[in-house]
Amino acid sequence: MGKIHYSIVDVFSQGKYTGNQLAVFKSSGDISDSEMQQIAKEVNYSETTFILSNTKRDGGYDVRIFTPNEEIPFAGHPALGTAYVILNEIVDEPMDKIILNFKAGQIPVSFDTENEVLWMKQNEPTFGQILDINQIHEVLSIDTEYIDGRFPIQEVSTGLPVIIVPLKSLEAVKTVKINKEKYFELIEHLDTKAIMVFSPEVYNSENDVNVRDFAHYYGIPEDPATGSSNGCLASYLIKYRYFMKNKINIRVEQGYEIERPSLLFLKADDDNGKINVYVGGKVVKIAQGEWFL
Repeated sequence: MGKIHYSIVDVFSQGKYTGNQLAVFKSSGDISDSEMQQIAKEVNYSETTFILSNTKRDGGYDVRIFTPNEEIPFAGHPALGTAYVILNEIVDEPMDKIILNFKAGQIPVSFDTENEVLWMKQNEPTFGQILDINQIHEVLSIDTEYIDGRFPIQEVSTGLPVIIVPLKSLEAVKTVKINKEKYFELIEHLDTKAIMVFSPEVYNSENDVNVRDFAHYYGIPEDPATGSSNGCLASYLIKYRYFMKNKINIRVEQGYEIERPSLLFLKADDDNGKINVYVGGKVVKIAQGEWFL
């Protein structure tokens, strides 16, 4: 019976048992696609990652990401959590930056040692279809008056697309309850499968935005902390000058509704029409062990 080693970390954490859980499997290049999927389903976290080799290829480490339901090309909290494991358990010398090779492309991750925050630079965003308010409010089970009509409901992607929905208040965010039938009707003809709602009202006054992220299609009814979607949100906030600035440096809270409070740091700017996006957070190691194959 073979075995591989894995670590469990909490990403975008505010301390142990907060943030988004991630299982990271090392030296897993010999595992089949189907077994990776079975392992991810068994772990049943939002995502599970597999570092294919302890050596670099094209300057970066090959990594694959699986939700309980399928493989995805990119995700934020797996990027930071996997980078943390590589920095602390694989490389032989201190490093402040590594590159991860995902199916969506290479993602650089840097480590701010002073603040113990890992940062990823995400791909340049693309902005897709603008959706009608009547397509969304029934999916979210909220009245249209809760949706902030000053800004569009839009598909945005920095590697994994999400529908961004601006809401007026924390009450509106808390009221959201996904109507699964309407949700699957909506996404049937869309490449985008996840929905993120956000509000400028927050639980913690130190923070700037409150968000919730839903992705039943991937087997994730609600995500505790979503780095990819928050990168999309940062892009959206810049494009539509939500804070009336072409540069932001904000704190985002997520996961409160499912008792996994998470904290994400977003930096973004508009450089002559090119939007640069950085998503950061802290990572805490929880456990390590052996997985029998």
